Amino acid sequence: MPKRFTSFWHFLYITIFCILPLGASQLNLVMSSNPSRINPILASDSASSEITGWLFNGLFKYDKDGNIVPDLAKSYKFEDNTTLIVQLKENVLWHDGQKLSSKDVLFTYETIISPNVFTPIAGSFANVKEVSIIDDLTIKITYHKPYYKALDIWMSGILPYHILKDEKELMTSTFNKNPIGTGPYKLSTFKVSSDIELIANENYFEKKPNIDKIYYKFIPDSNTTFLMLKQNNIDIGGLTPIQISKQIDNTFYDKYQVISKESFSYTYLGFNLKKDKFKNKKIREAIALAIDKQELVDILFFGYGKVCNGPFLPNTFAYNDEVKAYNTNRQKSKQILEELGFNDSNPFTFEVVTNSGNDIRVNAAEIIQHQLRSVGIEMKIRVLEWQAFLNTVVHPRNFDAVILGWSMSLMPDAKPIWHSSSDKIGGFNFVGYSNSEVDMLIDKSLETIDTQELSYMYKKIFKIIADDLPYIFLYIPDSITAVSKSIKNIEPSFTGIWHNQIDWEKVD
Repeated sequence: MPKRFTSFWHFLYITIFCILPLGASQLNLVMSSNPSRINPILASDSASSEITGWLFNGLFKYDKDGNIVPDLAKSYKFEDNTTLIVQLKENVLWHDGQKLSSKDVLFTYETIISPNVFTPIAGSFANVKEVSIIDDLTIKITYHKPYYKALDIWMSGILPYHILKDEKELMTSTFNKNPIGTGPYKLSTFKVSSDIELIANENYFEKKPNIDKIYYKFIPDSNTTFLMLKQNNIDIGGLTPIQISKQIDNTFYDKYQVISKESFSYTYLGFNLKKDKFKNKKIREAIALAIDKQELVDILFFGYGKVCNGPFLPNTFAYNDEVKAYNTNRQKSKQILEELGFNDSNPFTFEVVTNSGNDIRVNAAEIIQHQLRSVGIEMKIRVLEWQAFLNTVVHPRNFDAVILGWSMSLMPDAKPIWHSSSDKIGGFNFVGYSNSEVDMLIDKSLETIDTQELSYMYKKIFKIIADDLPYIFLYIPDSITAVSKSIKNIEPSFTGIWHNQIDWEKVD
């Protein structure tokens, strides 16, 4: 036996899993961290979420344009504002060959709300009053009151009743490492801190994916990942603005197409509104007028980003395109500061805190520090390790200002960040924002199922928050992806490239 094989079992593994059958195709990807639980209702980290996305389906999903469409559901209808009837597809099989049924949906719901299961999505189901079975393929979902996320919450993956019905401890179940789903791929191999292999589901209800295998190489170091990408050893990988602008040459473009789109995230400078120095909106306005957001985008992202104007995702129903960013006006900024009693001998000073491990945020702080100095504002910078930042600064509200970021959803929920009731220890409204009109609009929106009315309310929320300046919304970076030219049928869209992956083909 060749020396490179450490044992018979190693040899068997290489033979079975790493040598593709003649004519088979493999998508080579990279994963920088370990999945913790490959279970759709327990996945709370990006690695777990990514893998479960291949293995499980929800009742609904987003299409390439960001619209909610059926997935496991065949059809649905609202009998009234609080009653949803869902008909399941007839041809859905679990990876072990068992047929999907209404029992699986009911079981998933009961598991999510179980006091013995700690899942980050439980709160989204608080408005569900009851889930009942009408027949093997039809379920009835009753809500306590009209709920604007009535469909959205059912995008979470459905669990198999026949496998987990007798499971006593789902949190520690072996299922979380050996999952059975309905998705386009099945888990073939998974070991902690090792590579992950997925194989195409021949019985997938849409069709078998054209690419036979997805192979995740475990590489925690981003520099190594970039080197492998340049060596054409990875089919798809992310690029940073500096990499695409300064560190690749024309030979890279011979092997890859580069796809750039707005990411679903933004970075902000957030003020502690409980501090006396920031209670006056005028001081926040003076800071906003002194910051040149476009300069931030140009320096940090080499143009691969855009200025952020508010809290919700551009090109969605919640985005208010009538709201514009403050134009940089340092003369007016100085005037406001003088009116408030600040000058060269009595400068306005504050400290901003951000986390280490994110060079872009630290660099943004340094650029903002320079910009504010031009109007006489002295901003000090403190950088802390992430957990120390959360535990000693963010959670206890021990800061003047912070530089942080939020992800943006196609179906936003303003309550956790912007409602005054979320201004509490452990809540996400840690800047202490409170506006009674925003509270009223958020409360009303939760019971709205009319899309136009919801859009009107969220655009109004957007404008009020932007005008109040609890944050200075800074920038939305681009998501830059390199895709091997050996992958065909890629269709870039608003939601990204993955929406039609089962149609991709890989050619030599």
